Amino acid sequence: MFRSVPIAFRLLPLLLVFGGVATSAAAAGAKLQPHRAIYEMRLEDARSASGITGVDGRMVYEFSGSECEGYTLNMRMVTQMTDSQGETNLTDLRSSTWEDGQGKKFRFQSAQYMNDKLGDVTMGRALRESPNEVEVRLTQPKHTELNLSPKVLFPTQHSLAVIEAAKAGKTKLEAELYDGSELGQKVYDTTSFIGNVRPPGSDDDLEPAGKERGLDKLRSWPISIGYFETKGGDLTPAYQIDFLLYENGVSRKLEIDYGDFAISGDLSQLEYLQEDACD
Repeated sequence: MFRSVPIAFRLLPLLLVFGGVATSAAAAGAKLQPHRAIYEMRLEDARSASGITGVDGRMVYEFSGSECEGYTLNMRMVTQMTDSQGETNLTDLRSSTWEDGQGKKFRFQSAQYMNDKLGDVTMGRALRESPNEVEVRLTQPKHTELNLSPKVLFPTQHSLAVIEAAKAGKTKLEAELYDGSELGQKVYDTTSFIGNVRPPGSDDDLEPAGKERGLDKLRSWPISIGYFETKGGDLTPAYQIDFLLYENGVSRKLEIDYGDFAISGDLSQLEYLQEDACD
Protein backbone atom coordinates (compact mmCIF):
# COMPACT_ATOMS: atom_id res chain seq x y z
CA MET A 1 0.00 0.00 0.00
CA PHE A 2 1.52 3.33 -1.05
CA ARG A 3 1.85 6.20 1.32
CA SER A 4 0.72 9.54 -0.10
CA VAL A 5 3.45 11.04 -2.25
CA PRO A 6 4.74 14.11 -0.35
CA ILE A 7 4.20 17.48 -2.02
CA ALA A 8 7.79 18.21 -0.97
CA PHE A 9 8.92 16.62 -4.25
CA ARG A 10 8.35 20.01 -5.84
CA LEU A 11 10.76 21.70 -3.47
CA LEU A 12 13.86 20.00 -4.76
CA PRO A 13 16.21 22.51 -6.36
CA LEU A 14 14.72 25.81 -5.30
CA LEU A 15 13.79 25.77 -1.64
CA LEU A 16 17.12 26.15 0.01
CA VAL A 17 17.27 28.21 3.15
CA PHE A 18 17.11 31.25 5.37
CA GLY A 19 18.22 34.80 5.06
CA GLY A 20 16.90 38.32 4.82
CA VAL A 21 14.69 39.58 2.06
CA ALA A 22 15.68 39.03 -1.55
CA THR A 23 16.71 42.64 -2.05
CA SER A 24 19.32 42.56 0.69
CA ALA A 25 20.71 39.26 -0.53
CA ALA A 26 20.84 40.44 -4.12
CA ALA A 27 22.52 43.68 -3.10
CA ALA A 28 25.17 41.63 -1.33
CA GLY A 29 25.91 39.73 -4.53
CA ALA A 30 23.69 36.61 -4.60
CA LYS A 31 22.09 36.09 -8.00
CA LEU A 32 20.03 33.28 -9.50
CA GLN A 33 20.51 32.21 -13.12
CA PRO A 34 17.20 31.66 -14.97
CA HIS A 35 17.33 28.11 -16.24
CA ARG A 36 15.48 24.98 -17.26
CA ALA A 37 16.77 21.74 -15.79
CA ILE A 38 15.66 18.11 -16.16
CA TYR A 39 16.44 15.52 -13.51
CA GLU A 40 16.11 11.75 -13.88
CA MET A 41 14.60 10.45 -10.63
CA ARG A 42 15.07 7.01 -9.11
CA LEU A 43 14.73 5.14 -5.84
CA GLU A 44 17.87 5.55 -3.75
CA ASP A 45 16.91 3.51 -0.69
CA ALA A 46 13.79 2.06 0.96
CA ARG A 47 12.94 0.31 4.19
CA SER A 48 10.57 -2.64 4.07
CA ALA A 49 7.95 -0.63 5.98
CA SER A 50 7.61 1.79 3.06
CA GLY A 51 6.21 -0.86 0.74
CA ILE A 52 8.14 0.75 -2.12
CA THR A 53 10.51 -1.30 -4.27
CA GLY A 54 11.05 1.03 -7.20
CA VAL A 55 10.78 4.65 -8.35
CA ASP A 56 11.41 5.80 -11.89
CA GLY A 57 10.62 9.24 -13.25
CA ARG A 58 11.60 12.69 -14.39
CA MET A 59 11.37 16.21 -13.02
CA VAL A 60 11.30 19.29 -15.25
CA TYR A 61 12.16 22.50 -13.44
CA GLU A 62 12.04 26.00 -14.96
CA PHE A 63 13.07 29.11 -13.07
CA SER A 64 12.90 32.60 -14.60
CA GLY A 65 12.54 36.27 -13.76
CA SER A 66 14.55 38.91 -11.95
CA GLU A 67 14.49 41.09 -8.86
CA CYS A 68 12.52 43.81 -10.65
CA GLU A 69 10.07 41.57 -12.54
CA GLY A 70 9.62 38.92 -9.87
CA TYR A 71 10.58 35.24 -9.96
CA THR A 72 8.55 32.47 -11.62
CA LEU A 73 8.99 28.77 -10.99
CA ASN A 74 7.21 26.05 -12.98
CA MET A 75 7.78 22.44 -12.07
CA ARG A 76 6.41 19.09 -13.15
CA MET A 77 7.48 15.75 -11.78
CA VAL A 78 6.14 12.42 -13.06
CA THR A 79 7.13 9.22 -11.28
CA GLN A 80 6.12 5.59 -11.49
CA MET A 81 6.29 3.90 -8.10
CA THR A 82 6.29 0.11 -7.68
CA ASP A 83 5.25 -1.61 -4.47
CA SER A 84 6.26 -4.93 -2.92
CA GLN A 85 3.32 -6.65 -4.65
CA GLY A 86 4.56 -5.55 -8.06
CA GLU A 87 1.76 -3.04 -8.56
CA THR A 88 2.57 0.40 -9.96
CA ASN A 89 1.12 3.86 -9.48
CA LEU A 90 1.80 6.87 -11.65
CA THR A 91 2.10 10.17 -9.78
CA ASP A 92 2.12 13.51 -11.59
CA LEU A 93 2.94 16.60 -9.51
CA ARG A 94 2.62 20.07 -11.05
CA SER A 95 3.26 23.45 -9.49
CA SER A 96 3.63 27.08 -10.49
CA THR A 97 4.69 29.96 -8.25
CA TRP A 98 5.49 33.65 -8.57
CA GLU A 99 7.31 35.77 -6.00
CA ASP A 100 8.10 39.47 -6.22
CA GLY A 101 11.66 40.67 -5.84
CA GLN A 102 10.98 42.37 -2.51
CA GLY A 103 9.71 39.21 -0.84
CA LYS A 104 6.33 40.86 -0.15
CA LYS A 105 4.07 38.85 -2.48
CA PHE A 106 3.92 35.14 -3.23
CA ARG A 107 1.40 33.33 -5.45
CA PHE A 108 1.22 29.56 -5.71
CA GLN A 109 -0.79 26.76 -7.22
CA SER A 110 -0.19 23.02 -7.34
CA ALA A 111 -2.01 19.86 -8.40
CA GLN A 112 -1.37 16.19 -7.84
CA TYR A 113 -2.60 13.44 -10.15
CA MET A 114 -2.59 9.76 -9.23
CA ASN A 115 -2.98 7.38 -12.18
CA ASP A 116 -4.27 10.28 -14.29
CA LYS A 117 -6.96 11.18 -11.76
CA LEU A 118 -6.83 14.65 -10.23
CA GLY A 119 -6.33 14.63 -6.48
CA ASP A 120 -5.21 17.51 -4.28
CA VAL A 121 -5.32 21.04 -5.71
CA THR A 122 -3.88 24.04 -3.87
CA MET A 123 -4.12 27.70 -4.89
CA GLY A 124 -3.52 30.88 -2.99
CA ARG A 125 -1.32 33.86 -2.27
CA ALA A 126 0.65 35.28 0.62
CA LEU A 127 1.10 38.98 1.33
CA ARG A 128 3.64 40.60 3.60
CA GLU A 129 1.40 43.60 4.19
CA SER A 130 3.12 44.87 7.33
CA PRO A 131 6.38 44.25 9.24
CA ASN A 132 4.38 42.30 11.81
CA GLU A 133 2.39 39.80 9.77
CA VAL A 134 2.18 37.63 6.66
CA GLU A 135 -1.38 37.04 5.49
CA VAL A 136 -2.25 33.94 3.45
CA ARG A 137 -5.44 33.73 1.41
CA LEU A 138 -6.30 30.29 0.01
CA THR A 139 -8.90 29.71 -2.72
CA GLN A 140 -8.25 25.96 -3.15
CA PRO A 141 -9.02 23.45 -1.69
CA LYS A 142 -11.30 25.91 0.11
CA HIS A 143 -11.38 29.59 0.98
CA THR A 144 -9.22 30.05 4.05
CA GLU A 145 -7.19 32.86 5.60
CA LEU A 146 -4.07 32.34 7.71
CA ASN A 147 -1.89 34.76 9.63
CA LEU A 148 1.77 33.78 9.76
CA SER A 149 4.81 35.05 11.60
CA PRO A 150 6.66 37.91 9.84
CA LYS A 151 9.76 35.73 10.12
CA VAL A 152 8.59 33.30 7.45
CA LEU A 153 10.47 33.33 4.18
CA PHE A 154 9.21 32.59 0.69
CA PRO A 155 11.12 30.20 -1.64
CA THR A 156 13.26 32.66 -3.63
CA GLN A 157 14.18 34.56 -0.46
CA HIS A 158 15.40 31.20 0.78
CA SER A 159 17.46 30.53 -2.32
CA LEU A 160 19.15 33.92 -2.54
CA ALA A 161 20.04 33.90 1.12
CA VAL A 162 21.55 30.43 1.29
CA ILE A 163 23.90 31.30 -1.57
CA GLU A 164 24.97 34.46 0.19
CA ALA A 165 25.39 32.54 3.46
CA ALA A 166 27.59 30.01 1.68
CA LYS A 167 29.69 32.78 0.13
CA ALA A 168 30.07 34.32 3.58
CA GLY A 169 31.47 31.06 4.96
CA LYS A 170 28.52 30.25 7.23
CA THR A 171 27.94 26.60 8.05
CA LYS A 172 24.46 26.57 9.60
CA LEU A 173 21.29 28.56 9.07
CA GLU A 174 17.80 28.26 10.52
CA ALA A 175 14.55 29.72 9.25
CA GLU A 176 10.79 29.36 9.01
CA LEU A 177 9.68 28.59 5.46
CA TYR A 178 6.32 28.98 3.74
CA ASP A 179 5.95 27.67 0.18
CA GLY A 180 2.31 26.62 -0.05
CA SER A 181 2.97 22.96 0.83
CA GLU A 182 0.42 20.63 2.42
CA LEU A 183 -2.65 22.34 0.94
CA GLY A 184 -1.22 25.71 1.87
CA GLN A 185 -1.46 25.00 5.59
CA LYS A 186 2.16 24.21 6.43
CA VAL A 187 5.04 26.27 7.78
CA TYR A 188 8.29 24.39 8.25
CA ASP A 189 11.17 25.08 10.60
CA THR A 190 14.30 24.47 8.56
CA THR A 191 17.85 23.78 9.62
CA SER A 192 20.49 23.92 6.89
CA PHE A 193 24.06 22.74 7.01
CA ILE A 194 26.48 24.19 4.46
CA GLY A 195 29.61 22.20 3.69
CA ASN A 196 33.02 23.50 2.71
CA VAL A 197 33.22 25.32 -0.60
CA ARG A 198 34.25 23.18 -3.57
CA PRO A 199 36.46 25.11 -6.01
CA PRO A 200 35.82 25.14 -9.77
CA GLY A 201 36.88 21.93 -11.48
CA SER A 202 36.43 19.69 -8.42
CA ASP A 203 33.42 17.76 -9.78
CA ASP A 204 34.80 14.46 -11.02
CA ASP A 205 31.29 13.07 -11.48
CA LEU A 206 29.74 16.10 -13.21
CA GLU A 207 27.09 15.08 -15.73
CA PRO A 208 27.70 16.08 -19.39
CA ALA A 209 24.73 18.48 -19.28
CA GLY A 210 26.34 20.41 -16.43
CA LYS A 211 29.76 20.46 -18.05
CA GLU A 212 28.32 21.79 -21.31
CA ARG A 213 26.85 24.74 -19.38
CA GLY A 214 30.03 25.50 -17.47
CA LEU A 215 29.15 24.25 -14.00
CA ASP A 216 32.71 22.99 -13.70
CA LYS A 217 33.85 26.64 -13.79
CA LEU A 218 31.78 27.63 -10.74
CA ARG A 219 32.12 27.21 -7.02
CA SER A 220 29.68 24.91 -5.25
CA TRP A 221 28.65 23.83 -1.77
CA PRO A 222 27.14 20.60 -0.42
CA ILE A 223 23.88 21.52 1.30
CA SER A 224 21.71 19.47 3.67
CA ILE A 225 18.36 20.85 4.85
CA GLY A 226 16.07 19.31 7.43
CA TYR A 227 12.39 20.30 7.38
CA PHE A 228 10.73 20.06 10.79
CA GLU A 229 7.14 20.38 11.96
CA THR A 230 6.77 23.77 13.67
CA LYS A 231 4.71 22.23 16.48
CA GLY A 232 5.66 19.33 18.71
CA GLY A 233 9.40 19.88 18.92
CA ASP A 234 10.22 16.58 17.17
CA LEU A 235 13.97 16.28 16.63
CA THR A 236 13.45 14.05 13.58
CA PRO A 237 12.80 15.99 10.36
CA ALA A 238 9.69 15.30 8.32
CA TYR A 239 12.09 14.98 5.41
CA GLN A 240 15.62 15.98 4.47
CA ILE A 241 16.99 17.32 1.20
CA ASP A 242 20.66 17.03 0.19
CA PHE A 243 22.14 18.55 -2.95
CA LEU A 244 25.14 20.27 -4.45
CA LEU A 245 24.44 23.99 -4.91
CA TYR A 246 26.32 26.13 -7.44
CA GLU A 247 26.81 29.84 -6.98
CA ASN A 248 24.43 30.62 -9.87
CA GLY A 249 21.56 28.78 -8.16
CA VAL A 250 21.67 25.53 -10.19
CA SER A 251 21.59 22.29 -8.18
CA ARG A 252 22.59 18.69 -8.87
CA LYS A 253 23.18 15.43 -6.95
CA LEU A 254 19.71 15.67 -5.45
CA GLU A 255 18.43 13.37 -2.73
CA ILE A 256 15.24 13.55 -0.64
CA ASP A 257 15.02 11.31 2.40
CA TYR A 258 11.56 10.74 3.89
CA GLY A 259 12.79 8.39 6.61
CA ASP A 260 11.44 5.11 5.25
CA PHE A 261 12.48 5.76 1.65
CA ALA A 262 14.71 8.13 -0.31
CA ILE A 263 14.79 9.25 -3.96
CA SER A 264 17.61 10.83 -5.92
CA GLY A 265 17.91 12.83 -9.12
CA ASP A 266 20.65 13.17 -11.74
CA LEU A 267 20.92 16.24 -13.97
CA SER A 268 20.26 15.14 -17.57
CA GLN A 269 19.58 18.48 -19.31
CA LEU A 270 20.39 22.09 -18.48
CA GLU A 271 19.49 25.20 -20.46
CA TYR A 272 20.14 28.79 -19.43
CA LEU A 273 17.23 31.14 -20.11
CA GLN A 274 17.28 34.80 -21.04
CA GLU A 275 17.44 37.04 -18.03
CA ASP A 276 14.84 39.78 -17.63
CA ALA A 277 16.51 43.16 -17.78
CA CYS A 278 15.76 45.67 -15.04
CA ASP A 279 15.22 49.32 -15.95
